[in-house]
Amino acid sequence: MKDLLDTPQFSVAQPEKEARLTAELTELHRYHSARCPEYERLSQVLFPGFREAERLHELPYIPVSLFKSHRLVSVPEDQIFKTLTSSGTTGRVSHVYLDRETAQLQASALTKIMTSVLGGKRLPMIIVDTPSVLKDRKQFSARGAGLLGMMNFGYKHFYALDEEMQLNRAGLDQFVASYGDQPFLMFGFTFMVWQYLVKELGRGRTDLRNGILVHSGGWKKLQDEAVGSREFKDRLRATTGIESSYNFYGMVEQIGSVFVEGDDGDLYCPNFADVVIRRPETWEEAEIGEEGVIEVLSVLPRSYPGHSLLTEDLGVVHGIDDSPSGRLGKRFSVIGRVPRSEMRGCSDTFTASRPAGS
Repeated sequence: MKDLLDTPQFSVAQPEKEARLTAELTELHRYHSARCPEYERLSQVLFPGFREAERLHELPYIPVSLFKSHRLVSVPEDQIFKTLTSSGTTGRVSHVYLDRETAQLQASALTKIMTSVLGGKRLPMIIVDTPSVLKDRKQFSARGAGLLGMMNFGYKHFYALDEEMQLNRAGLDQFVASYGDQPFLMFGFTFMVWQYLVKELGRGRTDLRNGILVHSGGWKKLQDEAVGSREFKDRLRATTGIESSYNFYGMVEQIGSVFVEGDDGDLYCPNFADVVIRRPETWEEAEIGEEGVIEVLSVLPRSYPGHSLLTEDLGVVHGIDDSPSGRLGKRFSVIGRVPRSEMRGCSDTFTASRPAGS
């Protein structure tokens, strides 16, 4: 695992990567089976008689929704120091339990991924959110956990939204006056960037052309407004001047293992994580170009059995080891949600009313 983390990300060809991941994830399956009785029972029911995997698609997996109904943890209670919760609209949320080793692995992995995209230099940073999201440092929502992880790549943090989710236009103008003539980092969940930055700035252009935006989550609400990735980028550019924006796909159940968008618009798997697209009729692995349900795999989860998860998202692998940018591994895209699945995007649950006249 250390080699997969330390090797420059997106640089391991798929055949070598798959062999190494399969061996590591098979051991993780055994590790969690021995330490988490609930996971052992679930995997025995879902994959009776499993012994060994030769390919990634042969590994046992569990539905990500089980983290909402089961307490899945592989370390003693006194080793849990942080609990992460997913977002949800029905009151049912996932709970993910971290010990210090897992938290450190996840933080290190996120650093490896993002420095390969952003470079190693920390930048002044605009956060398209409110500081109240970080109130409880021992129990984070997916939104807070994502924000805290990304804050490590910036300094001079400026929260663009106040406690009422109103854009702090004066503060934004002051930040731009101080740092706008050099590259600076921006982070926010996609729907919030759209709703509280892009739409607001549409009333008066603010020059953010040197900003590098990293964003994720909230696509369900944008799809409801008939806003796709292309329109998002076009409106972002027209409103702010931002040319560099990177979406990433990830979830609280595998935080740290994010799949970052390349310049071609596809998502790429880091060395220590991968995806398998499965046909919903048979759960067999789909072919390249064939749509199916996304399974995410990662070697990072140690304190809980989140290493092989069937998501509620639909996706398609477009190619393997064939990116014009030189990135190796699978490149894929997320198409949408599995029909009738519960909406659970990171920022989709923010439903506070806007003040009258806003």
